[in-house]
Amino acid sequence: MRLIPAKWTKTLLKYGPRWLLGVLITAAGVLYTLNLWDSEAVARFDNLLAGERMKLEAPQLDPRIVIVDIDGKALTEFGRFPWSRNVQARLISQLTGHYQVKAVGYDISFPEPDTSSGYGVLEKLSNRELSDVPALRQKLAELKPSLDYDGLFAAALAKQPVILGFNLSPDQVKGELPKPLFSEQDLNGRELTAYNAPGYEANVPVLQRAAAGGGSFSVSTDPDGIVRSAYLIQQVGDKYYPSLSVATAGLYLGALAIKPLLTESVDQLSQNQLDSGGYDALTFLLPDHKQRVIPVGEAMTTVVQFRGTGGPAGGAFRYVSAADVLTGRAPPALLKGTVVLIGTTAPGLVDLRATPVKAEYPGVEIHANIIKSILDNRFKSRPYYAFALEAGQILAIGLVLSFALAALSPLRSILLGVLVLAASFGLNYYEYASLDLIYNLAMQLIVIAAVFVLNVAWGYFFEVRKGQALVSRFGEYVAPELVAEMADDPEKYNMDGESRELTVLFVDVRGFTTISEGLTPKALREYINLYLTAMSEDIRDSHRGTLDKYIGDAVMAFWGAPVAFADHASRAVATSLLMQASAHRLNDDFVARGWPPLKIGIGLNTGLMHVGDMGSKIRRAYTVMGDAVNLGSRLEGITKVYGVGIAVGEATRAAAPEYAYRELDLVRVKGKNEPVAIFEPIVLDKELDPAARSELERWHAALAAVRAQQWDQAMAIIVELQALLPDRSLYSLYTERIAYYRAHPPGVDWDGVTTFETK
Repeated sequence: MRLIPAKWTKTLLKYGPRWLLGVLITAAGVLYTLNLWDSEAVARFDNLLAGERMKLEAPQLDPRIVIVDIDGKALTEFGRFPWSRNVQARLISQLTGHYQVKAVGYDISFPEPDTSSGYGVLEKLSNRELSDVPALRQKLAELKPSLDYDGLFAAALAKQPVILGFNLSPDQVKGELPKPLFSEQDLNGRELTAYNAPGYEANVPVLQRAAAGGGSFSVSTDPDGIVRSAYLIQQVGDKYYPSLSVATAGLYLGALAIKPLLTESVDQLSQNQLDSGGYDALTFLLPDHKQRVIPVGEAMTTVVQFRGTGGPAGGAFRYVSAADVLTGRAPPALLKGTVVLIGTTAPGLVDLRATPVKAEYPGVEIHANIIKSILDNRFKSRPYYAFALEAGQILAIGLVLSFALAALSPLRSILLGVLVLAASFGLNYYEYASLDLIYNLAMQLIVIAAVFVLNVAWGYFFEVRKGQALVSRFGEYVAPELVAEMADDPEKYNMDGESRELTVLFVDVRGFTTISEGLTPKALREYINLYLTAMSEDIRDSHRGTLDKYIGDAVMAFWGAPVAFADHASRAVATSLLMQASAHRLNDDFVARGWPPLKIGIGLNTGLMHVGDMGSKIRRAYTVMGDAVNLGSRLEGITKVYGVGIAVGEATRAAAPEYAYRELDLVRVKGKNEPVAIFEPIVLDKELDPAARSELERWHAALAAVRAQQWDQAMAIIVELQALLPDRSLYSLYTERIAYYRAHPPGVDWDGVTTFETK
């Protein structure tokens, strides 16, 4: 007893190896996504795709955030950097007073006192070498306010919305840190994982105490040296400090407090905010009692959404030269009510970072991007279930491609591969751009490519080579789709001789000798080429026939081999009707060109034939032979006698009963003793209109009367039919035949058969 059907076994043997390899590739992709194995190359590919995906979002200028740039122009006008703090004091006074900005963040620290005024040197002289000059001490006392640059800067900072930046350092402790956001004690024993810096380089106390707050401008750099994320909170000792972007955004929003929001307490968050699940969140408590929630990742980081390629010409933020602010040249409308970040893009000041979108990206603009995300309340985050969704997508795509590509043609495989690839890119980008969700794509693309390449390579090395021989043998005989079908199972098809029931067709041009004499050689070539092309397309392409040969202006074809069709007779009849329609169309064109009219006769017959590769050592062809073939050829010639376009044998009529037929006669062709009924196919029986059906019934009644030698009855019917259709040659033929039989009665033993002595 067979447990597996033979068809299944055959399919499994044919496609099984490819299926297995495709499933193994898919499994490897799923295991990688579930972190059961690792690959640095795949991780790099993911990073590359993430950068390219980020570049697709066109930046839009955000008027709320302005970067005051210490650029080459500012250095030219106000000297080399670092500037004396009296210049910084003037800059802050301009921004907060004249331009009325809402918040300022310094992407610069001031860890050392400013002694550039020379006041300290003069004070030492007055206390030592020139201590006996009272006037000097008095003058210094008068000048001190204007020469104490730190004091001037601190005075400018006092009670103004300015955040000073500081840097976390692993090897030093310098300056004074700002007031922390909270401490470990405030967490009440809850654990909050953040980067814990062993040291820092902060601002001198007099400046930090005068400022509204401080924030770290340190960023998170990946092992490859590229900045992809940034710390929002960092730890020094048992205290937690904000980043420059968080502190500046909080100042702009007027936040009453900035504190961590642990996952267990996020009942009030929206689903979009909860997508950061598994990590803590950072919340801004705003004056209107609302919360601004920032989803954070490991170590209190956020993914930086880089907008554009950065800098004055390629980003989402307006740059204003510090020189234009100091001199008042900048239009007030550009700065009023904005968040200002003070930084530098001047060459040599080394504040350029490597990012996914550009190798040299202004560091100050990293903070600007984070501030924009806070103000927009939109963050790109990787949800906690990302790995499961990615694994599911890889599994589904890998299995579909593994099973589908093995069975599809090369063109369809390419179309499916491109479609799946485009869908993967499109879905991933939609999730990123519209839903703000980050999913890795590299392994999915690798699985798609690997399964596709596997099937293409397999198809070439194992399938195409077998199919090439088949194509070379049958390609000129049968339609391309039949060759493709045969190529799926090439062992099933060969050119060895065999006997099959087939249907053969012969078609010939009426009066071709006269036509050839009336045309120039060039016109005759075009005439015959157009005719043969139309007939061949109808045979091979429309109804999947096998084109056997051209015999001058004649065409020979058959149905049922090499690919077997149970309905080969129906296909042949349908083709013959189509060929007559094509001939009428060509005739209209030929007459319009001034060429002789085109008329064709078609003979069809069904029966047992020998089919295979036949011929000599010099030339061979895939063809059919036998009595049934000869009768088909005779029927083509007989069409001229009966004035019809198509004549088919009785076996063809029986094998294609869905058509309506007009019986023509009982004939005995040359070379055969047995009479054969011959018919003219008209149309599908269901499409025969009532008038045509009535005509057909009356004609068959007349034919029966002829065979019964009831000449008057037959003639009466035929005369009526001729009155309706005077151009039908068949009625004229039988009118003449009845007149002959009246003059020469055939006798009581007449069998009603017409014998043809010529081919």
